[in-house]
Amino acid sequence: MVPEKHLMREKEAPVLHKNIARASFLVYLTIMGAVAGRAQEPASTIPPVPQAITAGGGGDEAEHGQTPVLQHRKSRYQLHSSDLLELSFPFTPEFNQTVTVQPDGYITLRGVESIKVDGKTIPELVDLLRSTYAKILHDPVINVELKDFEKPYFIVGGEVGRPGKFDLRSDTSVAQAVAIAGGLRDSAKHSQVLLFHRVPDGWMQAKKVNLKKMLKEANLEEDAQLQAGDFLFVPKNTFSKIERFIPTSSVGMFTNPVLH
Repeated sequence: MVPEKHLMREKEAPVLHKNIARASFLVYLTIMGAVAGRAQEPASTIPPVPQAITAGGGGDEAEHGQTPVLQHRKSRYQLHSSDLLELSFPFTPEFNQTVTVQPDGYITLRGVESIKVDGKTIPELVDLLRSTYAKILHDPVINVELKDFEKPYFIVGGEVGRPGKFDLRSDTSVAQAVAIAGGLRDSAKHSQVLLFHRVPDGWMQAKKVNLKKMLKEANLEEDAQLQAGDFLFVPKNTFSKIERFIPTSSVGMFTNPVLH
């Protein structure tokens, strides 16, 4: 005969196994829930990629391991006054014409109103001419040829060996321009060389270049590149303050301060 105590243990055994299995299942669900929650955390905490990086520019490429977008120094020629243009219309030759950019930047066209072309490139001018002649012609085809133009140049004045106007034949920096102009005089204040660049509406953009520091450290990485029509002035006297943009008429104050 089986003892009563032993029978009670056999009856409780299945119940105990069920409780252990249930507890194990709850622990499993708890652990899996925690793992699933942690797996989702990185997706919500990773910041979105800045638009400037995805677009290929914005100045933070180095910090994010992105390759910076190269800046092209050589840009298309921009039209100026006195430039001579030949316009040809292959399918409507009666509109063929040769025009000159006037001092105010406009050209006078045959059959349509005058348009301003100063500062535009040839492809931009072609698009503008097509939209202008589309008012009287159906889908006009226009070719533009630059017959004569002002040769690119830069001017160096002030305390240099040979001040004057020079042809801008290739990429030229401030240090190279000074060398082309005969180098610095002993009286030159080459820590405050002024670079003037013409901008629209009768203004000039002024930039101060510390040529002395660049030459002393033998580091020309920050040497500014000249553009066509730029004016470089090496002063004798110290200019402690200068506005970034000044009227074109005020440039003479820097080139000959004794007269002002």
